[in-house]
Amino acid sequence: MQIFKVGGAVRDRLLGQAVTDIDWVVVGATTEQMHALGYRPVGADFPVFLHPRTGEEYALARTERKSGRGYGGFVFHASPDVTLEEDLVRRDLTINAMAEDDHGNVVDPYHGQADLEARLLRHVSPAFAEDPLRVLRVARFAARYAGLGFKVASETLLLMRQLSESGELQALTPERSWKEISRALMEEQPQVFIQVLHDCGALEILMPEVASGGERRLFALQQAARHNQPLTVRWACLVQGLGKAINERFKVPRDCQELAMLVGQHQGDGHGALELAPERLLELLQRFDVYRRPQRFEEFIMACAMAAGEQGYPQGDYLRGAADAARAVAVKPLVEAGLTGQQLGEALKAERLKALQAFKAKA
Repeated sequence: MQIFKVGGAVRDRLLGQAVTDIDWVVVGATTEQMHALGYRPVGADFPVFLHPRTGEEYALARTERKSGRGYGGFVFHASPDVTLEEDLVRRDLTINAMAEDDHGNVVDPYHGQADLEARLLRHVSPAFAEDPLRVLRVARFAARYAGLGFKVASETLLLMRQLSESGELQALTPERSWKEISRALMEEQPQVFIQVLHDCGALEILMPEVASGGERRLFALQQAARHNQPLTVRWACLVQGLGKAINERFKVPRDCQELAMLVGQHQGDGHGALELAPERLLELLQRFDVYRRPQRFEEFIMACAMAAGEQGYPQGDYLRGAADAARAVAVKPLVEAGLTGQQLGEALKAERLKALQAFKAKA
């Protein structure tokens, strides 16, 4: 029984990057041996175990073969006779197919270190084309390491194009696709993720709406990443004005959906904020429910600013000031005056409008 550190932990150490998650592969062991040593199984049918103290994942060395469509259409075989090299060959990229023993020696049967030095994302074997999820994964790695000069190898891009044309991408579940997309959007250069999907023909299949008018969207997305914006803002920058279909296709979380839709509907108000009449300004604040959800309005402002791409965005400070003025209107005096229900709502709206008129006059 031998235990090796594998995958991203080895890759990132060799790159001089911070290592956050560590995965391990166990060669020459059985499920019964893992149980006897106190390892806890992750699932009934998958040979992955959690360390009894650290909670890190330890997987039995395994092989796999294609058995159906999609990223889940595989049959795994784990046994003590599966070698480390056989386990590593099923991985996606050579830079992810390296292992390290407990003495720090690197096992590199597929020349991952050479590809690290050449800054290439290259597939390990032709079996790469059996898993459509790898199209998204490679594009995500391209976004992560673009700043280090990494590119997708031409032969790998060709396989990704073949996967895109095969119809296999349609077999991906919305949840798994969104997991890769959301992770990619939070990388240092998420616009590279979209560009790589475009280059291999996957973007037109997965997100045809984004494929048209892409430059403006990629610019806004790049700005959002540069300013360390959250996922909600990055998604809104990418899909601004595209409607519900793309959100529903990937079962996008509600907060991302809501902001994207609001940005699409009101970005013009954001850019033209300085010229908005107090009445329109109040409608905008009400629409965003700035009294109970101030963070969503702030994210709207940032999404507009990222799309504008200007050094300064005076509209942002103006909108924040307007929101503060509206929020400063006290409800208590109106309640003490005996107003309730619809009368209270109308009186509060009138007072907020007065506050915005005064704010605009001073601005």
